[in-house]
Amino acid sequence: MGSANAPVGVGIIGAGNISDQYLTNLTSFPDVRVLAIGDLLEDRAAVQAAKYGVPRSGGVDLVLNDPDIDIVVNLTIPAVHVEVSEAIIAAGKHVWTEKPIGIDREESRRLLEKADAAGLRVGVAPDTVLGPGVQTAKRAIARGDIGRPLFAQTTFQWQGPEIFHPNPAFLYAKGGGPLLDMGPYYVSALVHVFGPVASVAALGLQGTPTRRVQVGELTGQEFPVEVPSTLSVLMDFEQGGQAQSLYSTDSPLLRQGIVEITGTEGTLVIPDPNTFGGAITITRPLGEMVIPPAPIVQEVLDVPQEGVLAGRGLGLLDMARSIRDGRPHVATGRFGYHVLDTLLSIEEAAAARSFVTVESTIDEVGSLAADFDPLAATL
Repeated sequence: MGSANAPVGVGIIGAGNISDQYLTNLTSFPDVRVLAIGDLLEDRAAVQAAKYGVPRSGGVDLVLNDPDIDIVVNLTIPAVHVEVSEAIIAAGKHVWTEKPIGIDREESRRLLEKADAAGLRVGVAPDTVLGPGVQTAKRAIARGDIGRPLFAQTTFQWQGPEIFHPNPAFLYAKGGGPLLDMGPYYVSALVHVFGPVASVAALGLQGTPTRRVQVGELTGQEFPVEVPSTLSVLMDFEQGGQAQSLYSTDSPLLRQGIVEITGTEGTLVIPDPNTFGGAITITRPLGEMVIPPAPIVQEVLDVPQEGVLAGRGLGLLDMARSIRDGRPHVATGRFGYHVLDTLLSIEEAAAARSFVTVESTIDEVGSLAADFDPLAATL
């Protein structure tokens, strides 16, 4: 990498919808400097570079061949995540990739092996779970604020991304659907709390075999639904604990961001894992029997959120600082692989209508310190 006293050089491959969120934050973090944006559509990369003051833009090779870039952010579609990440590793650069790490176990393992052989790091989104919301909740659980965690309930349901995304077909193709698109947020949060997943069971269905684009230039265009659009999931964790989850893009009723962790001494409500912060509460058990029609009043405690609220790019920043400090980063490639393995096991469980063992595991999941400040200049 460059000088230990200088910001870390960052490049971005993929100038689509999500690049705005990354660029907004990465261009505000003093410890990194975005130097180039590459895309197959070079005009699109140029627009984003001009918008955010990035000095260079062009094709993918422009980013890969830039000697001042240490970490490349892979914002391509899931189907080519591994292909692009391998090219980044071959160019001698660290990878931060959008979720999931890949859509296939074998190719994702191969990517991690190549990175290890090259002495390079892989970091995997979502880094929303590194925000003050989930991290504060995680510390509360570690303190014993709800006793021993027993089970979790999570819900993500709505009518689907075609009502806002101008080209949503890939979100219903292999590697997409509500499970592979949104599941990484919820599964990552649960693994942060309960540790690695041991086995899963699931039921799945398709609400309709095709969908239509509803916004943008492709409005009215029909595309196939290749994966389940609704899944009901059970998860069993290695260290104890269970979870029940719903993922659906077939529901007119919008209900998202629900993560509830129940322990022996209370239920902890965690903020939406697709955001970086939010309200955190603990509901205590009733102290006495309440007989209707008397109102049931439960003790609900607010848990103060700890940390500086940021946005996408937080995990990359932690990786950049960790490389310079010679310590592990939190959102590792192996964490991302275990999440992918869990999600693919859920797909397989839905197809077989039975429990499926999750073959991978991980060591203890790291955390960000409560005083982690993305806006501080530390490098």
